[in-house]
Amino acid sequence: MNNNNNHQNFQPNRKKYAVTRHTDQPPQKGIRPQKKTTRPREQHRAPVRIIPLGGLNEIGKNMTVFECSNDMFILDCGLAFPDAEMPGVDIVIPDFSYVEHHKDKLRGIVITHGHEDHIGGLAYLLKKVNAPVYGSAMTIGLIRHKLEEHGILNKVPLNVTEPRKTIHMGCMTVEFIKVNHSIPGSMGVIIYTPAGIMVHTGDFKVDFSPVDGERIDLGRFGELGNRGVLALMADSTNAERPGYTPSESKVGTTFEKLFTKARNRRIIIATFSSNIHRIQQIINMAAKTKRKVAVLGRSMVNVIATALELGYLEVPKNIIIDIETIHQYAPEQLVLITTGSQGEPMSALTRMAMHDHNKIEITAMDFIILSANPIPGNEKHVTKVVNELLKSGAEVIYESMYDVHVSGHACQEELKLMLALTRPKFYLPMHGEYKHLVKNRGLALEMGIAKENILLASIGDILETDGSYMRIVGQVPAGKTLVDGLGVGDVGSIVLRDRKHLSEDGLIIIIIGIQRSTNEIVSGPDIVSRGFVYVREAEDLMVQARHIMRCTLSECTYAELREWASLKLKLRDKMSEFIFEQTKRSPMILPIIMEI
Repeated sequence: MNNNNNHQNFQPNRKKYAVTRHTDQPPQKGIRPQKKTTRPREQHRAPVRIIPLGGLNEIGKNMTVFECSNDMFILDCGLAFPDAEMPGVDIVIPDFSYVEHHKDKLRGIVITHGHEDHIGGLAYLLKKVNAPVYGSAMTIGLIRHKLEEHGILNKVPLNVTEPRKTIHMGCMTVEFIKVNHSIPGSMGVIIYTPAGIMVHTGDFKVDFSPVDGERIDLGRFGELGNRGVLALMADSTNAERPGYTPSESKVGTTFEKLFTKARNRRIIIATFSSNIHRIQQIINMAAKTKRKVAVLGRSMVNVIATALELGYLEVPKNIIIDIETIHQYAPEQLVLITTGSQGEPMSALTRMAMHDHNKIEITAMDFIILSANPIPGNEKHVTKVVNELLKSGAEVIYESMYDVHVSGHACQEELKLMLALTRPKFYLPMHGEYKHLVKNRGLALEMGIAKENILLASIGDILETDGSYMRIVGQVPAGKTLVDGLGVGDVGSIVLRDRKHLSEDGLIIIIIGIQRSTNEIVSGPDIVSRGFVYVREAEDLMVQARHIMRCTLSECTYAELREWASLKLKLRDKMSEFIFEQTKRSPMILPIIMEI
């Protein structure tokens, strides 16, 4: 049999392979119906938006919004501390206006851990919106204290969750993942969205020998990398530092040496109140050396009480004593754990250094350990406290003299490890000043992430992705809201400008009494100076200033004396011109006209 002929004569079964034609006209004679080519349908996924409202190009104030269709949730809501350009301001929180405007879409608030830069703004937000809050037991415990102080504890649903547990946020799902940090209960998050899987590390480090034995869940990060991670958002705080962040347990070894060095002196240790692992190591060493522990500072007392209640601290019986009873013990029997490692003006350690503490007097029998490195901007405050402690005769261990502090943030090799495990398509450096974000971008480039797939965003940017692209598509209102006492947002740029002006140049007040019915000047001009010159030592200047004001008033017409706004402006200009000529200073000048 000729196979070639058979092949030529072979005709397919037309009925089996025929393509249905959606037409009313039959096929023309002599023309074979063409098989329709089937093209794969393009998948249109609902776009997901990531909107950072804080934590980019700055340290602190961390807050990020994730939005998809009609659903939205918030990751963290922290505060930042004011800088030198914000005199009188207590704290700085994010601008919540975008969240307020879309509060009907808000499904929940997820908190990665209990540090102030992640929970400090939460109470202010929850006064404006109502949403459930999710976090670890330690995180929720600290949030509970804050909401109670603000009087809204009973109005907010607080939910304790654990690593590898999931919660639903509308069309998005959030899974928590264990990480190491300098506070217990720290977690990153995995966000399952229609566009793909996103991973946010939160603040993290890789610690293979943590004090509590709970290691970072690197296996889960690796599993996600195998599944395919669309975007990784990673902590940038230590992106400038090479190598690995040392384990917290290293500090415990140092404490052992220092407790021996202290001999028969009282030990005072200042550290962050939230660093429960370090406090645990201090308590362990106190028990080992048969010393009692007393706690000072409101935040320290609150955090330790929360940690004890939730089982994050293991304390031998009768080792913690009341601060009121320390006079019953010899110096070699005591360890004091206190706040003030950053030189905060009202902290317990600062008040001790300034001899302003009502229970503790620093002497040569004190061995003081500052178990923290100064946060950038706090160096002068810390130095001042150290100097005063040394003047009292105490021995002070601070900064890098010994290994008394390790960071809670990942260094370069840990960030590379996270990139290697997750293998993301897109990379978003988070949490840090611009220089930190740029350095973090450089690490991603070294790991093979395409430059166009690394986005350096700013607060307020809208980053949109459907899985195939990620780009900045717009901006929302964002920035800083200043909190001063009970006032939230009522201190703006104009108020800050005036405060700065007053702090730099002082104030001159011009007081004049005018009889309204006759327009006659019946008192003044009197001049009051605050923060400009000491009047008793500048009497000649004040006499000349009063003379200038009298002359200015005598030159005013009847109409000018009736128009007080114009009169104030004229007095201010004349006084400003005279003062600058005499002193080369520009104090704030405030004319006050009293109607008699």
